[in-house]
Order: sequence, then structure tokens, then C-alpha cells
Amino acid sequence: MAKRTKKPNQKMQAWIEARKRHHLSHTQVHMARELGMNPAKLGKIDNHKQEPWKVPLPQFIEELYFKRFGKTFPEAVLSIEERCRRDAAKKAERRIARKRAVDSAPTREAPRGSRETSHL
Repeated sequence: MAKRTKKPNQKMQAWIEARKRHHLSHTQVHMARELGMNPAKLGKIDNHKQEPWKVPLPQFIEELYFKRFGKTFPEAVLSIEERCRRDAAKKAERRIARKRAVDSAPTREAPRGSRETSHL
């Protein structure tokens, strides 16, 4: 049986759609995320060739990133899909660790005199 791949959550899905819609690279999406940009609002920033004074969106993101962080590219770039896979793996590891901790924890017994017994 083939392993089913889980779809990314809505936040990540919005970034995947923005990357496709605005023709951004994984690096540019990573930069935009670090800058705190909203993927739904990228269309307002994007140049639609009606405003010749505007810089194209990929260049705009790169310029803002350089201004804020003082470097041209992030040190480690992960695609949205890879980030989702890593998050899912980390979540599965936590779930397994939690289950092991619950299973291996000694069960606590009630103290001997705690049961209510009626001797009437």
C-alpha cells in the first residue's frame, strides 16, 4: 500500500500558490516569509506592467531582504514542500515520544484507605 502524502496546511498552501502565481523561486519565497510578508497581498506589490516605476516583485523582495538583514540570500533555503515534510516528521516523532512516555510511565494506584466502603 502506497504511503499517502498529507497536503500542506492552509498557510503553506497559500505560499505555494503565491510562488506559482508570481513566478517566485524557493529562495525568494523564503526571503518573503522571513520579511513577514503576507502571500495574499503579494499581488498588490507585484508590477503588472501598468506601473513602469515599480520594480518586479522578485527584485523587490531581494532588495527588502538586503536592506533588513544586510545579506543577499538566506543561509539555508528550504522549499515549502520540504519544510512541510520536516514539520510532519518532527510532529510524528513527538507523537511517538509522547506515546512511549505514556506507555512507560508507571501507573499510579489509589491509596488503600481511599475507597469508600459502607459498613452500615
